[in-house]
Amino acid sequence: MPSQKITTSSLMQWLFGQLKPYKYKVVLAIFALIVGALSWLLLGQGVKVVVDEGFVAANADKLNQMVFVVLGIALVGSLAAYVRFYLMIWLGERVSADIRLNVYSHLLTLSPGFFESTRTGEVISRFTSDTTILQTVVGMGLSMALRASITFVGALILMLVTSPLLTLYVMVAVPLVLLPIKFLGARVRNYARSSQDRVADLGEYIDESLHEIQTVQAYTHENIDRKLFSERIEAVMQAASARIRYRALLVALIMAISISAITIVAWLGAREVLSSGISAGELTAFMFYAVMAGGSVATISEVIGEIQKAAGASERLLELLSTESMIMAPKTPLSLPNNLQGAISLSGVNFAYPSAPEIYVLSDINLDIRAGERIALVGPSGAGKSSLFQLLLRFYEATNGTILIDDIDTKQLAPQDLRQQFSLVPQESVIFASSAMDNIRYGNTNASESAVVKAAKAARADEFIVELPEGYQTNLGERGVRLSGGQKQRISIARAILADRPILLLDEATSALDATNEQKVKLALDELMADKTTIIIAHRLSTVINADRIVVMDKGKIVDIGKHAELVQSNQLYRELAQLQLVS
Repeated sequence: MPSQKITTSSLMQWLFGQLKPYKYKVVLAIFALIVGALSWLLLGQGVKVVVDEGFVAANADKLNQMVFVVLGIALVGSLAAYVRFYLMIWLGERVSADIRLNVYSHLLTLSPGFFESTRTGEVISRFTSDTTILQTVVGMGLSMALRASITFVGALILMLVTSPLLTLYVMVAVPLVLLPIKFLGARVRNYARSSQDRVADLGEYIDESLHEIQTVQAYTHENIDRKLFSERIEAVMQAASARIRYRALLVALIMAISISAITIVAWLGAREVLSSGISAGELTAFMFYAVMAGGSVATISEVIGEIQKAAGASERLLELLSTESMIMAPKTPLSLPNNLQGAISLSGVNFAYPSAPEIYVLSDINLDIRAGERIALVGPSGAGKSSLFQLLLRFYEATNGTILIDDIDTKQLAPQDLRQQFSLVPQESVIFASSAMDNIRYGNTNASESAVVKAAKAARADEFIVELPEGYQTNLGERGVRLSGGQKQRISIARAILADRPILLLDEATSALDATNEQKVKLALDELMADKTTIIIAHRLSTVINADRIVVMDKGKIVDIGKHAELVQSNQLYRELAQLQLVS
């Protein structure tokens, strides 16, 4: 994918764009930020009044009154900090969640050719580490930079008229800041761990759905996956809410204790100043503002570093969002008839994978398949049989030539409309980490439980599903780790039976079955194929011998077409394949 250089200004513009749907929360957070910054600046003046009008004037009542005023200002600032911190962290989480959902939804639209050249693990890292960096920038960086800027300017101006004599008193009070960290830090860490666990669930779901993108798209399951992924996103938000709350409380307490401690230390120092006759109000204010100014500079430096990291992360995320699918729907797609017959015609089809455009895996393919016909594709490994399936499902675009479905050019159809006419049973059975019921229902999510059971019985899968711990509700584990190869294949066949689409693609549909189960499933497949156009990739005689026609392929070309008995007599390659692979 081409690299997209992201500048700091363009990053800020993009992030601000992500915040638009939550503008009221942004306004409230900025208001709280301004109130908090002004409170801390006003606090220094309050300290100065305590010293000058309380100590210097030897007015004990005024002194006690102003101490409470100062503590009140500190409380207002702490509450404003809590509101600001909570809202900005929430916004960071929300923007991160929105970006993840947008990127995932976009990835579901990309053709398998994209994943042929892009590692799934790299894509997942963009969902996790990259969005986390952006989350930090939005949740903390932006508000910290604005607050620090306001504080630094105000403190710098006010420092001009003060002097730093009570620095020692302030440094003695610093250990008090560690108290909330000790009591709340562990709780924040626990909630952070829980939040990361939910993020890990996201990674697993992304990995699974994108790893099996062909099955997702073949069964046009994109909208369902978006909904399921959105539910997992919301689970992340729920887990993050508690962490945000305690982290916001932790920061607010640290700030409250820090300011209160400084105020008390200054008050104690001021009492000593009264007894010694030294005017300390201006000195106390200076020290207070100096600390604020120094902290602001450090904060701005830290935020600049985070923004630079975020710019690199944004490049990777925006690359994904700007990647266009190799398979695009026409601006005005044609509609397929409701009663699609399933006739297929390939004329002059040539094809090379995008990763190796100079190597043609299919050359000059011409084939007409009648509606309801049963066609078998045979040939050695690498003959192009599976590539033909890829083109029929339009996972890839033919380099040249045309493919027609009921005399309609597939390029004139929306990819989803086309794929909804196919049921696919791949050579490597795809099982998702959900229940047996949901796995069979994958291609027909509205099917009733009785219809699922009927399909499972037809595929001879019911007999082992009912033996599972929770029957049809048993979770089959990641990629079906709880099932044998033959059981996975029968689940996959049941899925195709339930989908009940006019064109059936079988890629070695019985390769993982033993002889007994193969015979059972063969009967089910015979029923399934009765009224459907069927294309079979197979090596076993039991599957091929019943085909209406057998297409012999070699090195990407069709070398012969006929029935089994004819080809055994007329074609040497088929005869060799029959001797090696078709003998039962």
